[in-house]
Amino acid sequence: MTTNNLKRPRVAILGAGPAGLGAAWRLALGGKAAPIVFEQRSEVGGNSGSFELDGVSVDYGSHRLHPACEPRILADLKQLLGDDLLDRPRHGRIRLRGRWIHFPLKPVDLMLGLPFSFGMGVAADSMKKFLPHSNGRKPETFASVLERSLGRTICRDFYFPYAVKIWGVLPEELSAIQAHRRVSSGSIGKMVRKALNSVPGMKPPGAGRFFYPSHGFGQISRAIAGAAVEAGAELRLESSVRKIHLGLPHRIDVEHHGRIESIEADHVWSTIPITALSRLVNPGAPSGVRDSGEKIRYRAMVLIYLVLSEHRFTPFDAHYFPESEVRLTRLSEPKNYSSTSAPDDRTVLCGELPCDIGDEVWQASDEELSQLVLDSLAKCGLPVRSQVLKVVTKRLSHAYPIYHEGYEDHFDELDQWAAGLDRVLTFGRQGLFAHDNTHHALAMAYAAVECLSESGEFDTARWRDYRMEFTKHVVED
Repeated sequence: MTTNNLKRPRVAILGAGPAGLGAAWRLALGGKAAPIVFEQRSEVGGNSGSFELDGVSVDYGSHRLHPACEPRILADLKQLLGDDLLDRPRHGRIRLRGRWIHFPLKPVDLMLGLPFSFGMGVAADSMKKFLPHSNGRKPETFASVLERSLGRTICRDFYFPYAVKIWGVLPEELSAIQAHRRVSSGSIGKMVRKALNSVPGMKPPGAGRFFYPSHGFGQISRAIAGAAVEAGAELRLESSVRKIHLGLPHRIDVEHHGRIESIEADHVWSTIPITALSRLVNPGAPSGVRDSGEKIRYRAMVLIYLVLSEHRFTPFDAHYFPESEVRLTRLSEPKNYSSTSAPDDRTVLCGELPCDIGDEVWQASDEELSQLVLDSLAKCGLPVRSQVLKVVTKRLSHAYPIYHEGYEDHFDELDQWAAGLDRVLTFGRQGLFAHDNTHHALAMAYAAVECLSESGEFDTARWRDYRMEFTKHVVED
């Protein structure tokens, strides 16, 4: 570390996902602080990372960089990745009542692709929206918000069964916030407008397209990490934070290969789950905060990768399975995201299977999980006919936050406690318990850096304003 770095406040950043790395890069690049990033894995990116499997770059599930990315952030990523950041057309599909529909929806789907009974149901639901109705005094839920805005047919055939598969909770038991934050096409009108976006002359910039690195989605995090280190940030992989001793300065106990080391820092910026942060600080969180942390839940996921002895399985990048009888929620084929042709003799499929830690899915063997994928695909008319060369599974403990009814009270207590800690900041998808895309996480990182002054003081009022902006984030499908 340079002498100049020693004169700057030291910021310890927990987690090397996009939010943590983005903050480290901007801090080091602007000379505001000397960031040091701690990551328990052996690679950067977190759930947005990538790894190589039999010569194919694969992600932890399906990931895209959406054109909705803030222009200045997108410009930075284009500069970092250069020609490796590809501009790609979206080419997925959804299985609906036994029929495949292009995703994102296209006008031809509205006219010809939808099952007749489904289309008639949607039309009838649309007419009902003009009739007077009352919700009485019942509190709003995920189910009531979507059924009122989208109608019974779309909800019962798509959103509700998909919600049960993803979050493991009945739609009536989910908070209304889940509907507002997680469903970008929150009305029939919005769905139609999205479909019309593919019509020449009506197509806005970026519609039906996405950005994707040629070497997997994790290349974004690797590029930011490289730039951060080059600018003076310190990156420590395979380093697990065991305890955060709050004081002047803070002291962080970090375990690396069985050895505990204490690091001093002027600020602690956490992108790890806020529930984990509440268990790490010393003095400990009050009992009420700890109780609230116990009531905040994340949905886990098992990712099942099948290496097949064929060039490509289908031309589609992703398949979505809302139907209850199909166990998978989504299947992606990484080669189709980057349109790479190598290697010629194999491709990889990634099946996504939400679950709970410790349940039968989480504990299933690779052979059992592989068979589950094969059975699911056969049921959908997509039998795997080539040889399965290899099966690899990955388990994500914090795949999705679950917004149970009333979760806001528990999260707010955790959030207010964290906000009251001196020179401690929590942000990012995990830190704010948010259903956010990568571009949202990077926007949080940029905002956090903007709130830190050259003298090392953090502008909490400005951060509160940014937090209000973050509540407007809506997940891009």
